[in-house]
Amino acid sequence: MAGYPAVVSTTPDDDHPATGSPALETPSPPDATRRSGASWAPSTLVVTAGRPARRQGAPLNPPVVLSSTYVSAGVPGPGDRVYGRYDNETWDAFEEALAALEGSTRPAFVFASGMAAVAAVMSLVPHGGRIVMPRHTYQVALQHARELARRSSIMVDLVDVADTEAVLAALSSSPRTDLLWLESPTNPMLEVADLAALAAAGRAAGATVAVDNTFATPLGQQPLALGAHIVVHSVTKYLAGHSDVVLGAVVVDDDELAEQVSGYRGTHGSIAGPWETWLALRGLRTLALRVARSTATAQELAQRLAAHPDVLEVRFPGLPGDPGHARAATQMTGFGSIIAVRPRGGPAAAEALASGVRLWVPATSLGGVESSLERRRRFSTESLTVPEDLVRLSVGIEDLEDLWADLDQGLRAARA
Repeated sequence: MAGYPAVVSTTPDDDHPATGSPALETPSPPDATRRSGASWAPSTLVVTAGRPARRQGAPLNPPVVLSSTYVSAGVPGPGDRVYGRYDNETWDAFEEALAALEGSTRPAFVFASGMAAVAAVMSLVPHGGRIVMPRHTYQVALQHARELARRSSIMVDLVDVADTEAVLAALSSSPRTDLLWLESPTNPMLEVADLAALAAAGRAAGATVAVDNTFATPLGQQPLALGAHIVVHSVTKYLAGHSDVVLGAVVVDDDELAEQVSGYRGTHGSIAGPWETWLALRGLRTLALRVARSTATAQELAQRLAAHPDVLEVRFPGLPGDPGHARAATQMTGFGSIIAVRPRGGPAAAEALASGVRLWVPATSLGGVESSLERRRRFSTESLTVPEDLVRLSVGIEDLEDLWADLDQGLRAARA
C-alpha cells in the first residue's frame, strides 16, 4: 500500500509464534501529517482519523482509558503523562481526528461542554478588552460575553454578521478589538457571514478571529482555511450526533494559542470524561453519512415549507431566494440541516406546531439523528430581534415523507 511501508518480522517470539504469516506493523493514516501527500476526502477522514497504530493483533478502535493518575517519577519530560486533568489517551484520538477534519496541523482540544470551549476562547480577552460578535448567536455565548462585560470591564459590540460593511465599521470604530467572534450560519436566524473577508479584517485589526462551526460541521465549512485563528464546536451536536453526550472542542492554527487554550483547560478543570470522548469519536465515524442524509432531507423540506400555505417565512441557506444563499454557495460545501420557519398565526401557531407534531421531538438541542424543533423565543434570554414566532428545525435522518407528513399536519392543526 503506497505511503504505508510494512515492517515485517520473521523472528518468532512468545506473542507472535512463527506461523508462516509475517507480523504486520504499519502506521495508521489518521491525519494530514501521516498521509504522505495522499488526498483523503473528508468522508474518509471521519472513518480513518484517530485510529491506533496498525499492527498485527492491535485493536481497530482506540480503547477507553479510565485513569486519573499516571506513573510519574522524577521530572516529567515532554509528552509524559502526569495527571488526568491535563491529558488522556482517549482525548488524543478524538482531538487528532477533529484537527484533521478542520485542516489543522496543530492540536484540537476537547472540553467538558460547548460552553466550556466558548469560555476558554473568550478567556483570551484581557480585562478592559473588546469583543465584536453577532447579535444573533448562541444565546448562552451571548450571556457569557455579557457576564464578562459586567465583571471584567470588557466591551461587547453586537453586529449584524451578514452585513459585512457593518462588521468592518465596528472593527474600525475602536483602536482595539481583541476577539472577533463569528458564527455562520447563525443560531437561530441562519444568517451567513463572509468568513474570508471578516477574518482578514479581524486579523488586520489585531483581533483573534474565532468561528463557531457547530451548524456547518467541518464537512460543510473549514473556517481555518478561510482565515480564522480558532474554530469552536459544540461536540454535543453533529460531531457526536446521538444526543447522549455533552462536550465541546476548540481547534487552533497557532502554537501560542494552543498553549493558552491547553493551559486554560488544565487550570480551570473544564475537562471531558474519557467515556464521553470515546462516544463522541464513535459518533464521528458516521458524520459524513448523517450530514449527507440530513442535509438532503433539509433541502427538500425547506422547499416544501416555502410553498406551504400556512408558512409565513422560511430561512435556509440552500433556498435560492434566501439572503445568504449566494455567500453560502461560495464558502460552504453543503447548506446544513437547520431550518428556521415562521408559521402563519404568530407565536400561538408556533407553540401549537411545536406541541402538535408526533415524530419531530420538541427539544432544545440539535444535530442528533432524530429530528427536533422548538420556538426559540420561549427562552427569555434569546435575542429580542429573533421573531417571537420563529421555530428552529433540526433535521435528522428519518424518512423524508414521514417528516413532511408530520410537519404538514402540525402546520394545518396550528392554523385551526
